[in-house]
Amino acid sequence: MSTPAHVIRAPNHVPAGVSESGDGIVVGDGPVRVDAYIDFLCPFCRMFEQASGPVLSDLVADHAIRLVYHPMGFLDGLSTNRYSSRASASSGCASDGGRFVPYAAALFANQPPEGGPGLTDDELVELGGTVGLDIQSFGACVHSGAYLDWTAYVTAEAIRRGVSGTPTVLVEGVAVPANPRTITVAVAAAMP
Repeated sequence: MSTPAHVIRAPNHVPAGVSESGDGIVVGDGPVRVDAYIDFLCPFCRMFEQASGPVLSDLVADHAIRLVYHPMGFLDGLSTNRYSSRASASSGCASDGGRFVPYAAALFANQPPEGGPGLTDDELVELGGTVGLDIQSFGACVHSGAYLDWTAYVTAEAIRRGVSGTPTVLVEGVAVPANPRTITVAVAAAMP
């Protein structure tokens, strides 16, 4: 008798702007899908954001891509307070306020070092204020941990799909090196 495969259930409460599968935040409406699996504690993800962020923004602005960010809680073990999951959950709150992209950039710009405490929830809320989020509603969302179960789902789905490190970038489902040049070439090749 075989054991049924483990089914990962989407959480009941997901942020505004999620993908069809519920495990990412969609930015843009272009014909080519680009998936970016990120962790806000990952120093390589910060470098990816600094190098590729402007190119991805341009591709979104040009209606070339539909960018799906998958903020994971992959590196929780490298902080003393589950920073990866809490930062991911707070990015879901930022998406509710329509400020996911600037908030994600602010998280990377203020990235704590691995191995210690990450930013506190109060600091995450303060950071939201710097990108134009309403402190009351955003703060309530962050402090309640509204999207911690969503973060667990995003992370579990990524692992189920074979994502073993961050950043991981897929263009139309095909893994590409996480740098602006290869992403741009892959997007151009995938254009209908």
